[in-house]
Amino acid sequence: MAAAAAATAAAAASIRERQTVALKRMLNFNVPHIKNSTGEPVWKVLIYDRFGQDIISPLLSVKELRDMGITLHLLLHSDRDPIPDVPAVYFVMPTEENIDRMCQDLRNQLYESYYLNFISAISRSKLEDIANAALAASAVTQVAKVFDQYLNFITLEDDMFVLCNQNKELVSYRAINRPDITDTEMETVMDTIVDSLFCFFVTLGAVPIIRCSRGTAAEMVAVKLDKKLRENLRDARNSLFTGDTLGAGQFSFQRPLLVLVDRNIDLATPLHHTWTYQALVHDVLDFHLNRVNLEESSGVENSPAGARPKRKNKKSYDLTPVDKFWQKHKGSPFPEVAESVQQELESYRAQEDEVKRLKSIMGLEGEDEGAISMLSDNTAKLTSAVSSLPELLEKKRLIDLHTNVATAVLEHIKARKLDVYFEYEEKIMSKTTLDKSLLDIISDPDAGTPEDKMRLFLIYYISTQQAPSEADLEQYKKALTDAGCNLNPLQYIKQWNTTSFFHRAFTKMASAPASYGSTTTKPMGLLSRVMNTGSQFVMEGVKNLVLKQQNLPVTRILDNLMEMKSNPETDDYRYFDPKMLRGNDSSVPRNKNPFQEAIVFVVGGGNYIEYQNLVDYIKGKQGKHILYGCSELFNATQFIKQLSQLGQK
Repeated sequence: MAAAAAATAAAAASIRERQTVALKRMLNFNVPHIKNSTGEPVWKVLIYDRFGQDIISPLLSVKELRDMGITLHLLLHSDRDPIPDVPAVYFVMPTEENIDRMCQDLRNQLYESYYLNFISAISRSKLEDIANAALAASAVTQVAKVFDQYLNFITLEDDMFVLCNQNKELVSYRAINRPDITDTEMETVMDTIVDSLFCFFVTLGAVPIIRCSRGTAAEMVAVKLDKKLRENLRDARNSLFTGDTLGAGQFSFQRPLLVLVDRNIDLATPLHHTWTYQALVHDVLDFHLNRVNLEESSGVENSPAGARPKRKNKKSYDLTPVDKFWQKHKGSPFPEVAESVQQELESYRAQEDEVKRLKSIMGLEGEDEGAISMLSDNTAKLTSAVSSLPELLEKKRLIDLHTNVATAVLEHIKARKLDVYFEYEEKIMSKTTLDKSLLDIISDPDAGTPEDKMRLFLIYYISTQQAPSEADLEQYKKALTDAGCNLNPLQYIKQWNTTSFFHRAFTKMASAPASYGSTTTKPMGLLSRVMNTGSQFVMEGVKNLVLKQQNLPVTRILDNLMEMKSNPETDDYRYFDPKMLRGNDSSVPRNKNPFQEAIVFVVGGGNYIEYQNLVDYIKGKQGKHILYGCSELFNATQFIKQLSQLGQK
């Protein structure tokens, strides 16, 4: 049995590129895919399960699948008609249920030949089940190849990945922190995380040096991952880290550092109201796997009394690396994004007007010499304008897309006063003097939803050096209850506060200088253009807050470990080197030089705020690369829900 992902193209740079190359190779019957090859592709069908669908959809568009010869892509468990003269490429998890269905396909002789690709390694016993089914169906010759792909993770950005989207509750913050979790259940959660991380490093073609905090779920992951990597390296004949793949691509000269951190080291950031474009889209809209779904209300104006409200139109937009505006502005503060959309719109209108003007000139009649000389001048211009039309139409599509997305975000900002929340929370987290009382905001019926108020209070409760007195707490609880808040999340955070060493570590970190950013309000000059009446965005009343670059706790931990700085926060972090076949923490010879490449992985869930903070941090470090990964990607609403379930009595 071959390990296909072990031979991903050596020159592929980012993890996104590497996983895409591995997928294209798989779709090309596990032979490297050569671009610009002239002949027709071999037409085939792709059969995937939900896991496979989630891995492919952020990386390959339907058009790209078509270019690879995929005429149909179908879910494994859907009703599928036989297509006896076409090969089928399967891309599924090696589960009992999936194997049964594949055996059924063999018995029913659905396709001409079968290329079976497993997202994660298949066990010997399940492989035997397939072999027996193929024998019974006399289909042995039709099973062309069986591959372990080691692609069990989802890449969302060049420098960001998440473990899973399906069944993510199995590795969620709640699953790991449930008080009644049994040892066996915890083992299963850890094994699931380790399997995905192992796949990640096989695809990356690198064996990391691992650092992690002690006494945490992150440590359990580190121990298991170290063991799994060691075992694979020891088996030299079947090792996935030899030959072409090792040291390939961006990790060619030095091994990467893997920093495993536990979500509990910072519970404030995932609750924080944010101000950058991508993080805001994730916080207030329905955004997952790089697709945002918007509800466009068709309005109920002028409807007769008692009439049904008109149905809302649903629109989906893909926010991908091909979208240059998104790539440039996803990390920008929102007012800047609004202004940039407006500028793009004005530049598009100017280009459009130029094309219209040239068209009208070309329609000139009569033999007027002036007109004829203008005509020859303008023919060249018009030819150039016409050839740029596809580009212009694409520009228009992106402007419309971001106008719609940014308008939807702006509605939330204005309706919920998210700028006020963001600014106030930044002050709490950076220990700046507060200009108005917390009770006032909680009690203000116009400021935000009950969930917004709860998020604000939890950030205050987590970040404060000294917990509020019982009397004060009762007063806050009454105000929160009056505002319609569910107090379960607070119940959990109270327990976490008193029992968790994380809270002590966190308040120590948070009290250190420059732990969190603070914001300043820029004079409205920048926004004056956006606020003019011709603008798409009426930003009136929204503060134009400017972000100051300050490192969040996860970024600070990474900085200490990547730059080999001595710091009480990280000095006792454990050290694993899977390439050292023997030895424990103390006896392993350690790398003394700063690292050029690092992967930060948050066990218990991550968010776009942390990701953006790491991206901003690494901009100032020339020649260094960071990847951010997490067991699941949640926004504050999803995180609050998990805290609420943990706080239920």
